[in-house]
Amino acid sequence: MDDYAHTKDIEPTAENIAKAIYTVNRHAKTAPNPKFLYLLKKRALQKLLQEGKGKKVGLHFSNNPKYSQQQSDVLIEIGDYYFHLPPTKEDFEFLPHLGNLNQSYRNPKANMSLNRAKQILQTYVGLKEKPAATKQKSHYTKPVFKRLGESYF
Repeated sequence: MDDYAHTKDIEPTAENIAKAIYTVNRHAKTAPNPKFLYLLKKRALQKLLQEGKGKKVGLHFSNNPKYSQQQSDVLIEIGDYYFHLPPTKEDFEFLPHLGNLNQSYRNPKANMSLNRAKQILQTYVGLKEKPAATKQKSHYTKPVFKRLGESYF
């Protein structure tokens, strides 16, 4: 529990972690570099499943299939929240297929900042975000123009 002290008294309950996942997932959809946010989501969901704090409900057809191929995602329930992850081979063997995603269902709103959500999930799964690499300034050289028929030398 001490690891969570810096998350401003948010207890690491499944519901609070689900709210953090919801917040991170919502921001990842429009983030310039969403890879770390999606990795946090994936690791947190996997850990919740391992701890028995969530369950795999079934498979849904993906709304955004890669390469226009039919694709399925695993529907995971954590408290009042539902999330999707890519399936494993075992998921296809053991989970029922639920067909198309129910477009009318929405997760409950979670009022949490992205920074707080990232902090909660990083502490929960033990991941640290690498600082963004700073780009080195490229040396700009002014182009040299010559008149027709002139040489550079």
